[in-house]
Amino acid sequence: MQAEESQKPESRKGVHLWLLLWKATKAVEAQAHRSVKAKDLGLTDFGVLEALLHKGPLPVNALRKKVLLSSGSMTAAVDRLERSGLVERANTPEDRRARIVHLTPKGSKLISRLFQEHARDMEEVFSCLNNAERDALASLLRKLGHGAEELSATRKNWVANQKVRR
Repeated sequence: MQAEESQKPESRKGVHLWLLLWKATKAVEAQAHRSVKAKDLGLTDFGVLEALLHKGPLPVNALRKKVLLSSGSMTAAVDRLERSGLVERANTPEDRRARIVHLTPKGSKLISRLFQEHARDMEEVFSCLNNAERDALASLLRKLGHGAEELSATRKNWVANQKVRR
């Protein structure tokens, strides 16, 4: 395996692929920031509104996982959006501890318009790829993400087993 590894072209090495992915992500993310900032909204707030637009009302915890925010950041974002009249929190009859976040009519109107504009901006970013390349990219990114998640879970289990043995 080690001999095979040393014969790989530089462009196939994991560290090189990670660097390419990182640079591409930063470039696309910069365009996303510009797109959202032009609409007078931060990327975090935009993400929360977009998740509610497409997923409907969600418990705060589920929303946090969709938008990939820490608990504190999610609370701050929902507080900010609530003060702006874009979202509301409501109790849920099934679990009085859980709070559901939903769009207000004002929030729904705003994010519906902004999302359409943002979708056009992101379409422009990816216009350098044809449909086959987009399909391949989507498939490869899913595969890479799942593989990395599996590796992380395996390593987490290994560490937990090592602690139990001590």
